[in-house]
Amino acid sequence: MESVTSKELTQSPNDEKSFWLSGLVLCYFSCSEGNCFTLQQCWLIPLIEKSESREKLKTGENFMSQITEALLKERDKQAKWNGIPLLLQKLYEHSHPNSDFSQCQSILKEISPLLSMEAMVYVTEDRKAAQESSFPNTYTFDLFGGVDLLVEILMRPTLITQKKKQKISDDLIKDCLSILYNTCICTEGVTRRLAERNDFVLFLFTLMTNKKTFLQTATLIEDILGVKKEMIQLDDIPNLASLVSSFDQQQLANFCRILAVTISELDTGSDDKHTLLAKNAQQKKNLGPSRAEINQATLLNIPGFIERLCKLATRKVSETTGTSSFLQELEEWYTWLDNALVLDALMRVANEEAEQSSTESSDESGLANTSTRTQLPQSMKIMHEIMYKLEVLYVLCVLLMGRQRNQVHKMIAEFRLIPGLNNLFDKLIWRKHSASALVLHGHNQNCDCSPDITLKIQFLRLLQSFSDHHENKYLLLNSQELNELSAISHKANIPEVDAVVNTDRSLVCDGKRGLLTRLLQVMKKEPAESSFRFWQARAVESFLRGTTSYADQMFLLKRGLLEHILYCIVDSECKSRDVLQSYFDLLGELMKFNIDAFKRFNKYINTDEKFQIFLNQINSSLVDSNMLVRCITLSLDRFENQSDAKVAEVLSECRLLSYMSQMSMRMSFLFRLINIIHVQTLTQENVSCLNTSLVILMLARRKEKLPFYLRTLQQMEYTEKYPGFILNNFHSLLRFWQQHYLNKDKDSTCLENVCVPLSMAGVNHSNTCLPVSWQKWEVGKGKKGGISAPSVIPVVLFTPQSQAATRQVLGSPVNRA
Repeated sequence: MESVTSKELTQSPNDEKSFWLSGLVLCYFSCSEGNCFTLQQCWLIPLIEKSESREKLKTGENFMSQITEALLKERDKQAKWNGIPLLLQKLYEHSHPNSDFSQCQSILKEISPLLSMEAMVYVTEDRKAAQESSFPNTYTFDLFGGVDLLVEILMRPTLITQKKKQKISDDLIKDCLSILYNTCICTEGVTRRLAERNDFVLFLFTLMTNKKTFLQTATLIEDILGVKKEMIQLDDIPNLASLVSSFDQQQLANFCRILAVTISELDTGSDDKHTLLAKNAQQKKNLGPSRAEINQATLLNIPGFIERLCKLATRKVSETTGTSSFLQELEEWYTWLDNALVLDALMRVANEEAEQSSTESSDESGLANTSTRTQLPQSMKIMHEIMYKLEVLYVLCVLLMGRQRNQVHKMIAEFRLIPGLNNLFDKLIWRKHSASALVLHGHNQNCDCSPDITLKIQFLRLLQSFSDHHENKYLLLNSQELNELSAISHKANIPEVDAVVNTDRSLVCDGKRGLLTRLLQVMKKEPAESSFRFWQARAVESFLRGTTSYADQMFLLKRGLLEHILYCIVDSECKSRDVLQSYFDLLGELMKFNIDAFKRFNKYINTDEKFQIFLNQINSSLVDSNMLVRCITLSLDRFENQSDAKVAEVLSECRLLSYMSQMSMRMSFLFRLINIIHVQTLTQENVSCLNTSLVILMLARRKEKLPFYLRTLQQMEYTEKYPGFILNNFHSLLRFWQQHYLNKDKDSTCLENVCVPLSMAGVNHSNTCLPVSWQKWEVGKGKKGGISAPSVIPVVLFTPQSQAATRQVLGSPVNRA
């Protein structure tokens, strides 16, 4: 036989039987590679070799005629195909363009159980074990062209130009979608092939208008978009606005699963891509907004979209729809377990609570005559609502972090999202769990995949995004708490914060406690090993971000936050790097420029032993603790320039301030901060080390001690027997800092006022694109007269200028700077 490539053999010919000829040819190659039977046993070998020419083979001439039903049945027994090729042959014969599809559904009913059994194994087994398992039925179905045939059946009405379009029944569409999804999750490569067909992906959205096929369609779309290389553009979806407006609340919540994929920036999956150098290079290539940003803007232009999301996020369990429709939905979800993450847990709870729920509901007026089979246990209602809310909260969180942040802020404040979440806090978001807490198959109670835990984390992320650098953060309080902030300001004889005065009291939290106070209460009760500690600290820290507010700090100090943080760092000796980092960052915001906070610190850290533990935690990882080091350095500088007796007393007594006032300690921190970062490894996580080192040097210059600091760094280089390695590295870092922060499109607008003027940094605000001046600074000569350190020190932060700008390099809690 003349050599024929698999690509040539599987090209789609015009012959009407090509849909499964390609499958036979692929099977032939599989056999010839030893993956099926041996060449002597394979039934396809003699048939293909008898083909008179390559062209006849490619068009199926003289090939299909030799494959009889009897031969298929005989081979089916040997290969254990379970009749799938025969069924596909019948399906093709009954799905030609002029067919009414009357027989197709009965054929699919025979195929579906064969595939759904394998899909059930895949989603209920341990994921690693499932991936190592083989799924011959779905593989055979795809091998013989089943996937392409179902896509053709689904899309045929849109491809026919006749005036009278073919109609496909809802049940047939559901069966096609279910089989496609089962094949996708069990057979590698199928999902990616479907994702490459943009026409099919956009067509699927049109099926979402039908409520009977919505759930299956949404789940398949989500799976396809999850592997698609290029993000779709929501504007390409036909009649998107009318489609979204046609959704009921449950459909809208499920649609949020799809939206999550379309509005989130694609993860590159490579650590190298997350360096600031790589991000800067990528931004230069992509001058316009990304697909995700365009899609976010598209959603915001849909009338009533944000309002509906806010209603979904804040509705109570008792406001959900009737149980009968949900039970029907559960039944449809049964074969879609990979997306209904909690379904197996729900069904187990339903069996355990059915009898009890029936007895309790019989006493209620509206349910007295309801059949036990249609009654839904309360725990299932709650979990159902949790699944919806976490999807909605994720979408709102992403929009809050996007380019239209202020627009989103205005809308979610108007629609009272925060007061609504406050009302749900105890009963749903942070509800108490029973001893038999729901645990997903293959997971444990502490797994972050639990819907309860996922909802809490998503809630905390939303609070973090909502509060960060925005005046609407005061909506997290109630009216009494806002009055308390005003009283703190009056007592300290300082002006009230404008945002507090201007806060619309009709939009703040209701009840005895605001959302921030509730969060502080659960935060202090959280177990030491809890995964929530990190997110709780980030959410509270975001409330303090922005211009330092003494009243905000005192509000939290009066509620014991500082003592709680110190207990976790010192007494519990927390080992988690993530939690420690979040606690250090929060402690820095809480204590910055606040003499009362330092006094409280000294009262709690009242022994040398405790203080040494605290220092050990700081020194264990400066990447995690440098924001606190920066806070102490800046606060010390301010306190030393004040003549207040109370400040002088704390300065003389506080162990922490005394420690940082030592020149040797500041130099030690500076040396290590510069040494642990390099331009090539800078990320949003560790760039804060560079900014902290710059703050130390800026303050040194203000005190005219910069030459001493630089010479001390040089001496440290000699001590390490590596002359120039610190200052050369610092030279490169400063060049990068200038390019990164002083470009128009960079995040210099996020820098905060901490009374360290960028005028000291040589920033020319009239034209930040121009190079900043450089100043020659001779730092010493080598033994042979050569310059052992850079003879030209870039003084990005040190040239004397007279601009009045006052900003500090402190990034958002998401992007530490």
